[in-house]
Formats: sequence, structure tokens, C-alpha cells
Amino acid sequence: MKKKIALLGSTGSIGKSLLELIKKKDFEIIFLAANKNYKKLLKQAEIFNVKNLIISDYKSYKKLILINKNKKIKIYNNFNSFEKIITKKLDYVMSSISGISGLKPTYEIIKFTKKIAIANKESLICAWPILLKELKKHNTEFVPVDSEHFSIWSEIKEAHSKRINKIYLTASGGPLHKLKISSLKNVKTSTILNHPTWNMGKKISVDSATMMNKCLEVMEAKNIFNLDYKKISFIIHPESYVHAIVVYNNGISKIVAHDTTMKIPIFNTIFNENAIYRGMKKIDFKKLNHLNFQDVMIKKYPIVSFLNKIPKKHSLYETVILSINDTIVEKFLEKKIRFNDIATLFLKFIDKVEFKKYKKRYPKGIMEIINLNNLISKKISSVIEKY
Repeated sequence: MKKKIALLGSTGSIGKSLLELIKKKDFEIIFLAANKNYKKLLKQAEIFNVKNLIISDYKSYKKLILINKNKKIKIYNNFNSFEKIITKKLDYVMSSISGISGLKPTYEIIKFTKKIAIANKESLICAWPILLKELKKHNTEFVPVDSEHFSIWSEIKEAHSKRINKIYLTASGGPLHKLKISSLKNVKTSTILNHPTWNMGKKISVDSATMMNKCLEVMEAKNIFNLDYKKISFIIHPESYVHAIVVYNNGISKIVAHDTTMKIPIFNTIFNENAIYRGMKKIDFKKLNHLNFQDVMIKKYPIVSFLNKIPKKHSLYETVILSINDTIVEKFLEKKIRFNDIATLFLKFIDKVEFKKYKKRYPKGIMEIINLNNLISKKISSVIEKY
């Protein structure tokens, strides 16, 4: 029997990689969802014989209706359509919509699936306790998709957090790793967007350059694995061959390594442990013989210092952090500020009293998080416009 699956964010890099890994004979795709890329979405539907499409951008939705000649394909404009589309609990859902817009559909799809693979950072950072409650309520299995978190998850499985002494995530060092601190002041945007080891979008490339991306992964790991921040750290590993190191209290340390491709963690979220990954290569002993781990230089990556300011208990402050960074990076990409301004402004904003007060407020629901994100984004945008 074919597994019934669905993809939230099918036209992005993770969605496209997943579709490249599966075959029509093994899976029935109940629906595909995207934001604006209506042409790619329709093409995917035609290739995989998908009968339902969700496209959230209204203009793209109207265009898709005009070009769609297949009367069997139903097209929807929002995620309120889940109940119309899903008649029986799905076997698997990939949630890879980027940004805060992926939070609500990720939360709402949980009750409709037996298993969900989540690549949406906003969900895992801002709303983890809310998601976890929903996962338990509907007996839905969760698996992380990021290479670092999947590596840790695949290693520790059901191991109790008390057995773990330390977890290390690895960072490539980003596009600016080889540059001197003195040269960062006038670094070109094109250099920042040219990541040396991963094919990434603009936003995440900037986050990689500031090391914010790795900080956010630390926040994700804290939630997913129920660990204190003091048990999570990250080190620079330019080769990106080792994705995580888990140190146990019994003296054993385990390194999880695989080729620099997201297809491996994605493959393992949807196929069982006996499946064979056809793209597998031989172990690269040359890389293993020259593992190059380095400490993070705070002077070069000052933004990392904020990790010491996050409360132990989950709060709305995680949403504050995410929203402030997203807005600042957006303004950088719009060429409103310089690269060095990103860390300076971020560290300045998160220390403001009006934002620090959210450290004591626990998120009550998804919409509270979304509304707070929008509120802070407007405030930060307004300030930067006058900067």
C-alpha cells in the first residue's frame, strides 16, 4: 500500500530534494503547498499526479487557476483547506515553509498526520511547548530535518537527557570564515551570499555569516532534546562533514558524520531504517584524518554573545529574538544598513526594556506568537528606517 504524504513548502530546496528522493509507485501525495512559485507547483503536481494544491499568495493563486488545464486538480488559497483535502490521517508530512508564515500550518497539520518532519525554525524555536502538546495529543511522531538536529536525534533516540553530558553542533564558519576581522567592515553582499559549502537562500546565508543561524540551532536543540543551554555548544568545522558530536556521561563520545547534502537527513525522515540511500558514497577517510575543529571567535562573531541572555524557561523572548534578527537582516538585504550593523543593532535591540519584559511571558497560543512577531517587526523596521 502506498504511503499517503503531503509537503508544506514543496517548491523550496527541502521540498524539491524530498520529491527527488521518492517514487510515485511508493507514495501517494495528497497535496503540495507553496507560497508564490505556482508554475513549479503545477509542474510537480503533473509529475506526481497530485490532485490538491495550496498556494498561499493570492496573486499567484489567481494565476495558477488561469494556467491550470487539468480539471482533476483542485486549487486552494489557504491552509484552512486541510479538512476538505485530508479524509484519512496521513502517513507523513514534511513542513519546510520558511519564516513565521510556516508556524500556523505546521501546528494545524499535526492532527492530520502520523508523522511530521519539521524544518521550520520558527515553529521549533518560538512554539515548541505548544507543538509538543499537540504532538502528544494526536500521537504524532516528530522528526527534525536540519542536518545537525537530525544527526543528534538519530544518535540519541530515546536516551534520557540526563545521560547526556554535552552536545556539539558544527558550523561551517560561513562565507566569511577565512576573512580577517578588519576586512568585515566593507565586505560585499555578494561575498556574504556565496556560501562555501552549502547552497543556501539569501536570508540564511546572511545568518550563517553572522553565526546567527548556528545560535538559532542551539535554541532549537535546547527545545527538541530537552537540554539546558549549558549542555549545548557549537564549534567551527569548515569541511561540514561532521554534523554533531554527542558526549555521554559514561565517558563515550559519538561523532555523526555524512556527506554535505541535505538529502541524507531528508531521506531518513521518510524512509525506514532498512532503506538504502542510493546516493551514498564511501567514507571519506581523507576528511576524517584532517578534521579541523575550531573555537568560535566572539570578536569576529559578536552576535553569539546573546546566547547567555536567554532565559532557561521557554518564553515569548524567543519570538523577540527571531523577529528582531529577521527584520535587521531584511534591511541589510535592502541595503539600508551595513553588514557590521547587523550584530550591533541586534545586541542593542534585544537589551531594550520593552523587549526584555517578554522573558517573563509564556506563549499562550500560535496567534500570540505571530502577532508579537508582526508587532516587533514593524517597530524595528521603523527605527532602522531612521537609522
